[in-house]
Amino acid sequence: MPEIQNYTLNFGPQHPAAHGVLRLVLELDGEVVQRADPHIGLLHRATEKLAEHKIFLQAMPYMDRLDYVSMMSNEHAYVMAVEKLLGIEVPVRAQYIRVMFDEITRILNHLLWLGAHGLDIGAMTMFLYTFREREDLMDVYEAVSGARLHAAYYRPGGVYRDLPDVMPQYDAAKMKVHSEKDVAGMNFNRHGSVLDFIDDFTQRFPAYVDEYETLLTDNRIWKQRTVGIGVITPERALALGLTGPMIRGSGIEWDLRKKQPYEVYDKIDFDIPVGVNGDCYDRYLVRMEEMRQSNRIIKQCVDWLRVNPGPVISDNHKVAPPSRTDMKENMEELIHHFKLFTEGFHVPPGEAYAAVEHPKGEFGIYLISDGANKPYRMKIRAAGFAHMAAMDEMARGHMIADVVALMGTYDIVFGEIDR
Repeated sequence: MPEIQNYTLNFGPQHPAAHGVLRLVLELDGEVVQRADPHIGLLHRATEKLAEHKIFLQAMPYMDRLDYVSMMSNEHAYVMAVEKLLGIEVPVRAQYIRVMFDEITRILNHLLWLGAHGLDIGAMTMFLYTFREREDLMDVYEAVSGARLHAAYYRPGGVYRDLPDVMPQYDAAKMKVHSEKDVAGMNFNRHGSVLDFIDDFTQRFPAYVDEYETLLTDNRIWKQRTVGIGVITPERALALGLTGPMIRGSGIEWDLRKKQPYEVYDKIDFDIPVGVNGDCYDRYLVRMEEMRQSNRIIKQCVDWLRVNPGPVISDNHKVAPPSRTDMKENMEELIHHFKLFTEGFHVPPGEAYAAVEHPKGEFGIYLISDGANKPYRMKIRAAGFAHMAAMDEMARGHMIADVVALMGTYDIVFGEIDR
């Protein structure tokens, strides 16, 4: 009788569920995974090295490109690390704007995760539903920063500018495929400010999440593909360094927004959803509830921002630019502006670590300064990198098709993993 041998299979990088550039080497016994070896070196962005050759301000837009689904959350960790080294205070209004956009980003991230996870497992319609809501939030990004994806909105000391008083509208003259009546309907909730539009979104969004749950939560096929798949115990989740929904799905209530509050999270009322079984289905439920909680946080920020005007960036012009008006009327402000955008600011020698509760887990920036205008060293603690290390343990004993479900439950983006 011939000897039966395991054989190896390349899962990705061409596989659609490999999310672009993951190469998984699977050792198989028939269709059962005996070992999974993730190879991550296919998208090296060199962000950490590039930052050492850019002034502190120029390095900031690279953060958007790390995890291109959680743009402002990445920016937040970076500017907090720089602010720690500089020892500067951020105006309270800027802190509320940052928290609001962190949660908008969390919803954007989870919508793409839900659409892609559904698509991976065969729920085609989910992708169309989730992108409907992503459009509205992308428009909010564009309204405040001018970009739909790579916003570069946060700054050391605050944010680039205050929320605009006008929400951009669709132009009937440019939308030939739609009638004027259709365009008027599309602009129905865009006649106020950006805050009004966000407020309107928060009122509509819970009904949309209900729609997603109607499609998936009790769906027989969805449960067959996710219940009992990739179970990870609380003890192993801690040992493997999992964070975010990955550890909360295993029943551990760990969330930096509550345990190590930053900005104004300690003034905001919200709950931390946790799972029970630590499988793909529980992690799905955790993320669904996170979207509802993010919506709740955004509502509270909108209410506060409506009644509390004020500055949105530090008045220390060694770090933050003066207003355009002052710069054009005052020689000292002109010099500040010129120095800031040519030479940048010099950061006192020292080291700092700042972490945020990123949609995927703990995202941290470790900065070392030698007193120059560029970081001496930057190290990124990406949530997805630690999660990939758990792939072998979680995949063993499962079928090839379950590896696809595991890829979805990780919610990985490779820009931050191979940085």
